[in-house]
Amino acid sequence: QVHVVESGGGLVQPGQSLRLSCVVSGSIFSIYRMGWYRQAPGKQRELVAGISSGGSTNYAASVKGRFTISRDNAKNTVYLQMNSLKPEDTAVYYCALNYGSYWGQGTQVTVSS
Repeated sequence: QVHVVESGGGLVQPGQSLRLSCVVSGSIFSIYRMGWYRQAPGKQRELVAGISSGGSTNYAASVKGRFTISRDNAKNTVYLQMNSLKPEDTAVYYCALNYGSYWGQGTQVTVSS
């Protein structure tokens, strides 16, 4: 059984930073691509950033230059460093393994003054 658990969300002011973490149980983590997605109220879930098993990354245009995805295979963990946060980044952030084979429960990020 694979479990995906996100953490690190919270309430921050515009311009501040947060780091999200996602831990995946089991021994399959290192061979799969991981992705961070988000869903704002009334909107569809969208890809924020992805990272391949080899470390290649891709980002949504709206977060490029502000967010950084990374992974630590020894810890079965993927991170999302979010800098210069904006109110429009407010959403529930989800971590997914292998293009959505497994999802976490999500963590709320709220950017507001």
